[in-house]
Amino acid sequence: MSSELVINSANERVSIALLEDGKLVELNESSLKQQFSVGDIYLARVKKIMPGLNAAFIDVGYEKDAFLHYLDLGPQFSSLNKYLLQAITRKGRPLPINKFKRQPDINKHGKINEVLKQGQYILVQIAKEPISTKGPRLSSEISIAGRNIVLMPFSDKISISSKISSQEEKDRLKNLLTAIRPQNFGIIVRTVAEGKKVAELDSELRSLVKKWEKAFEQLNNRKVPKLVISELSRESAVVRDHLNGNFDGIHISDEKVFNEMKDYIREVAPEKEKIVKLYTGKEPIFDKLGIVKQIKGAFGKTVSFKQGAYLIIEHTEALHVVDVNSGNRSRSSSDQETNAVEVNLSAADEIARQLRLRDMGGIIVVDFIDMNKSEHRQQLFDRMKEAMGVDKTKHNILPLSKFGLMQITRQRVRPEMHIETAESCPTCNGTGKAQPAILFPEMVKNELSMLIQEHQPSKVDLMVHPFIAAYLKKGFFSEERKWRKELGCKINIQAAESLHFMEYKVINAQGEEIQRKTK
Repeated sequence: MSSELVINSANERVSIALLEDGKLVELNESSLKQQFSVGDIYLARVKKIMPGLNAAFIDVGYEKDAFLHYLDLGPQFSSLNKYLLQAITRKGRPLPINKFKRQPDINKHGKINEVLKQGQYILVQIAKEPISTKGPRLSSEISIAGRNIVLMPFSDKISISSKISSQEEKDRLKNLLTAIRPQNFGIIVRTVAEGKKVAELDSELRSLVKKWEKAFEQLNNRKVPKLVISELSRESAVVRDHLNGNFDGIHISDEKVFNEMKDYIREVAPEKEKIVKLYTGKEPIFDKLGIVKQIKGAFGKTVSFKQGAYLIIEHTEALHVVDVNSGNRSRSSSDQETNAVEVNLSAADEIARQLRLRDMGGIIVVDFIDMNKSEHRQQLFDRMKEAMGVDKTKHNILPLSKFGLMQITRQRVRPEMHIETAESCPTCNGTGKAQPAILFPEMVKNELSMLIQEHQPSKVDLMVHPFIAAYLKKGFFSEERKWRKELGCKINIQAAESLHFMEYKVINAQGEEIQRKTK
């Protein structure tokens, strides 16, 4: 599977699209003025203790106070808190962490008011961005992520990614990092570290330790809250988390972002520097690469995915609901069970893509088409687990219930992606809504396909608005020519001024309008 990253920076917004085999699977959009990112580390102040919740509200500079639960303090909180107070007292000249005497772990069944008090300084990390009416969610179990490893101050554990299957490789990495690990630092080894040599891992480890120590050199309590360690830019973070052997293109429309990305790739993976390319075309990069069309087709309430089958995706405050429909495809097979299995398996792939694309989190309930055989239900469950296997966000999938419902939970760390796909109607000047114009030709083609299957005509005339006709007939390799070849029927596209912009009619050789036999 090949992966490409497309970064469009314009009008103080950055849009990042991840394509796998040309198909859009992830989309990140953020303002250049956006304040919070998951992974940012702040020097903050305890605003209010809430014993009933066993939690505290923390002032990190957001309009809503951030939330910190006792269980998110981390077992090494006493060590972190003592080191922080020393750094503030010594005015940015703390002891090297490898000479620091760690404190005993806090009681995992303890109470928040036993370790925190109102007005206290505290070091926290953003675990979830502000969502809806809630402020950020915090953790004091600090981690600093690199490409191959994650550094955990005041820990002594070395954990290896469970996705590294070879026990021999796991042992090699653990022994290697045990030998080079500085005192009072724990390490999480990421999947991408598999096969890496000691020099590369040691260099990254030293860089992360230096990043931690440098944050305390100018630490003071004059301006609180204060950003102490910033996560990478959203662009660099996406590259860090997805860059692998199959990553073969990073296309960037902004020269400044291009230079920053070039420098980052040169630092972490110099052999891949050549895949970073600056886009200089006049047409917007998302339009040129067909991403806008994919966005319009993927973010609506109704999402088509295969031969007339479609999903209906609804959102509520508590959960997301996905309904699977066979649509026109129900007539493609006389065996209802076979048809249900085929649609459900295809739907599982599309649902996994939609969860990543929209970054849907919390509880997702999927209503699949009913299947009678238990082996088919198990097959669907296995397919969904396989399709979700590439999703880096933590998730859990339950087997189909007796009502044919599948429950999925997916970690939510930032607001869900919402994009309005409906456009102002050109006929009523915006008092109504119409489907995206960019999807209209594809919809007409699908309808033509169904009509040709049902009526078996030798030729048809497709009557459309003159603007649409001009678009479909444009060029030697026009849509009209492609449709004739793909659908196996002589199709003549005719301009009809009496039709409005998104209206069409299909006429057979006898001059009669043909329509679907069943809806």
